[in-house]
Amino acid sequence: MQAILEREALLERRQSVSDPATLWDKLSLAQKFAASSLTQFGYDLAYVREQQDGSMAILLCDNNAATISSDGEINTAPAINIR
Repeated sequence: MQAILEREALLERRQSVSDPATLWDKLSLAQKFAASSLTQFGYDLAYVREQQDGSMAILLCDNNAATISSDGEINTAPAINIR
């Protein structure tokens, strides 16, 4: 039963939201300010990952990724793999 729940959670995470406005609605106010500053450098909001300690926004620019924590902290060198 646990394996089925884990599989469903993974499948749910892989579903993409095509509407950028929907993604922006998922961001906290601090994330919106941080993301707005990154878009000036060419980053685009790719997706929002829900985590136990809040959401994580992932932005992409060419082959570079940046993350924004729920409190608005920007990391332009995250240790994540983009598939």
